[in-house]
Amino acid sequence: MTQARIIRPVVDLLRQPDGLRDRQLLFGDSVTIEEELDGWSKIKASKDGYEGWLPTDRLGPIEPQTHWIIAGSTHAYEKPDIKSRDLTSLSFGSRIRVLSEEDRFMETALGFIPAVHAVPAYSQLADPVAAAELFLGTPYLWGGNSRFGLDCSGLVQAALLACGIPCPGDSGDQEREVGELVPAGEPARRGDLLFWKGHVAWVAAGNLLLHANAYHMAVALEPMDQAIARIAAQGDGPVTAHKRL
Repeated sequence: MTQARIIRPVVDLLRQPDGLRDRQLLFGDSVTIEEELDGWSKIKASKDGYEGWLPTDRLGPIEPQTHWIIAGSTHAYEKPDIKSRDLTSLSFGSRIRVLSEEDRFMETALGFIPAVHAVPAYSQLADPVAAAELFLGTPYLWGGNSRFGLDCSGLVQAALLACGIPCPGDSGDQEREVGELVPAGEPARRGDLLFWKGHVAWVAAGNLLLHANAYHMAVALEPMDQAIARIAAQGDGPVTAHKRL
């Protein structure tokens, strides 16, 4: 099996060639190619073991990634100048190789990226909720994993991986594998996770949730009691787990 990396800003990971999206991968993500078929590759993502299909031309050779994007999103410019032409955009969590630094910009194969928007590859954040808050207002997108669109489990995974905490891609697996159960009746606190069947939300404060949801069609803050009542009323059931990192 061959190692490769994602060479487009965001790539859909599909259930089958030309099929439906399950998740997304970001620029610089590393993968293992398991199978190739008529211009398509079946891959396994290194960061979480997620498997799926994507067009083979979205893949390139492995190379050292020196930095990752810490801003919600950023632009790559033609020159180290904010007035020069922007060439592409990258999401939070994208991994890049910096070739040189000049005038507060980092030169990459994609163009010049503001140095303030990237940190060394070994760097980790300390507060996953603060990382998740960078996505406030991001449009809801089923299976999305980027600042340009994401879903509930994508929001949780992006924040945890940024803090060096392993995290699967789907909410059901997250409920099973992330954190420890909080005893019934214990108050929620910032950084806890609440799970429903098919949904997950961050606790941003004592009675405030942060989640990507189809009701707001965006990443939004919402009073916890209001969200619990609304989700139950729409037929999606009660909270199934309260977990703490």
